[in-house]
Amino acid sequence: MEDWIVRVNEELGKLLAVPEEVEKWRKQSIYMLPAHVTDLDKKAYKPQVVSLGPYHHNLQHLEPMEEHKHRAFLHFMMRSGVALERYANALGEVVQDLKDQYDQLEPMWLEDTSSFLKLMIVDGCFILEILRRPTTFVDYAPNDPIFSNHGMLYILPFLRWDMLLLENQVPLLVLTKLVEVEKGAPQPDDYLNKLVLKFFHSGGHAWQVGRCLHILDIYRKSLLTAPRIRQRRLRQRGYWHDTAEITRFPSASELLDTGIRLNRSKTRSLRDISFHQNTLRLPEIIVDTTTKSILLNLIAFERFHVGAGNEVSSYMFFLTSLIKGSQDVSLLRSCGIIINNLSNDEDVAEMFNLLGRDVIIDPESSLDTVYRVVSQRLRNRFRKRLHQWRAELVRTYFRSPWVAISVVAAILLFTLTIIQTIYSVLSYIHKN
Repeated sequence: MEDWIVRVNEELGKLLAVPEEVEKWRKQSIYMLPAHVTDLDKKAYKPQVVSLGPYHHNLQHLEPMEEHKHRAFLHFMMRSGVALERYANALGEVVQDLKDQYDQLEPMWLEDTSSFLKLMIVDGCFILEILRRPTTFVDYAPNDPIFSNHGMLYILPFLRWDMLLLENQVPLLVLTKLVEVEKGAPQPDDYLNKLVLKFFHSGGHAWQVGRCLHILDIYRKSLLTAPRIRQRRLRQRGYWHDTAEITRFPSASELLDTGIRLNRSKTRSLRDISFHQNTLRLPEIIVDTTTKSILLNLIAFERFHVGAGNEVSSYMFFLTSLIKGSQDVSLLRSCGIIINNLSNDEDVAEMFNLLGRDVIIDPESSLDTVYRVVSQRLRNRFRKRLHQWRAELVRTYFRSPWVAISVVAAILLFTLTIIQTIYSVLSYIHKN
């Protein structure tokens, strides 16, 4: 007991003041995910071919790529013509900031700054070589297993996937310092952003995503950039505040049955959704073998990084609410909203069902207003259409007791006719 009291007193003496704690949590941006998150799909959060950063370093199945990472580092150094000491000194000046961006670091990385800097330099140079492909291929062997057209054809999809994993991130500050030393001067803020966007979005885009923390952060912000549709302000109480309302939110098929049309938005921005003139518009989403992993990591980043925003989670909650089965996927596919590169619609429905299990929406967040407003309008319209449909049914078939009796009699007569037909067929079969 005395030992425990002494230890607690020591911890109280080291307890950070509130401003210091605020600064500590503000610096963190790369997270080791807990089991209750990764248990949803363990493979979705773990790298397949390359380890970037300290969390998965030295894992056995990733060892083969270490040789290729080192060779890429040597090519980068040879091409830059700048002494390695200058790179080490530049990153050494910000090494504590780099460590602070990881929410968990093993003692070896905390205590051995030299090894940590070596890891940051090698991994950072490798990332830059990949981002700059194919211009970097000029000084590699034409049959290089990684840095050749053939190597990129078979390896690049896995590299893209691994570079978007939350646990596999390297601070963007590493790349910024490496490029600054290589070029001999600081580069514009959007230099690295453009490299990343060109790598992940074919053709490149002139999107302005602002200052970012790492590659996953850049990619996430690129999914949200588009002209935001101005929405009429509604009461803040949306259906996300009430769990009972969530279960009653209509599926895509139910919306269509009530006369609500579905169409594709003009852009792929996840914020480009609208409901106007009885038409719900949603951005196109391409579903392939990497979609689930990428979305899960984006949602995890929003979940653990305070202040990141809630837009991707809100979009996924909205979309998974519309998809309750393969028929809804088929409908959205026919409208051009879902591009299905998987084997069938059942697989897509199962994927979205998985994604919707662990999505958490902040009811007080103002960042998901576009989804809140559209869903509120949509739900109100759906209820109105149902009331209209019931009214038309009553007006057409139950406007008077005699008409109602006639409808019931017709249904009964039709049912008896079917039974008589079945009985006649069975009697004929039995007779023969």
